[in-house]
Amino acid sequence: MEGKYIIRWYSMELRAARDGDVDNWKEVILIYSSALKMISTKLEVLNDEFHHVHRYNPIEHIKSRIKTSESIVKKLKKHGYESTIQNMVEHVNDIAGIRVICSFASDIYQIAEILSKQSDIKVISIKDYITNPKPSGYRSYHMLVTVPVYLSDRIVDTKVEIQIRTVAMDFWASLEHKINYKFEGNVPVYIRNELIECSKMVSELDKRMLSLNEEVQMFSKKEE
Repeated sequence: MEGKYIIRWYSMELRAARDGDVDNWKEVILIYSSALKMISTKLEVLNDEFHHVHRYNPIEHIKSRIKTSESIVKKLKKHGYESTIQNMVEHVNDIAGIRVICSFASDIYQIAEILSKQSDIKVISIKDYITNPKPSGYRSYHMLVTVPVYLSDRIVDTKVEIQIRTVAMDFWASLEHKINYKFEGNVPVYIRNELIECSKMVSELDKRMLSLNEEVQMFSKKEE
């Protein structure tokens, strides 16, 4: 990206002052929003196909969001970067985020594999917090990908972070986020330990529910 945007902090918002012939702040957000729509559509089509072919929907629901200007600035400052749009695009990977909530852990890896094989999606990195949970107990499967956004005069490869998790993992993550917000990151040790234990219970629940579903599927095949 040529030129530079200077981001000033006014009333908890980012505002870009134009400096050279480059896209403005609104267009950058438009590009990220378009990338989210493209990924969301791919996932919806995939879910519809599974329902049509297998009479089964692996995706319970999909959530998407654009990172707030406040969060972007905080992240840039945390990593020692000046608050410019160029730095935002280059160094903040989760501006566009989409969360895919599945019924079972097996669905997570299946969806991730199918997405990674699509010709217009490029996988930049994968973080498997299911096989290797965070010390906090957090479990989820993260993919950082780029998808081409077709504008009238160019194609922009745009980064999107995809988080794939089960309903139970999402419930745990939502509770952990609320607790961290409540204690401003300084969560008492006994509560942190309880969260870790709950994470283990969630993992065990997912395994048992998957096993139960496999038994049901086997029974259904016998009946056919």
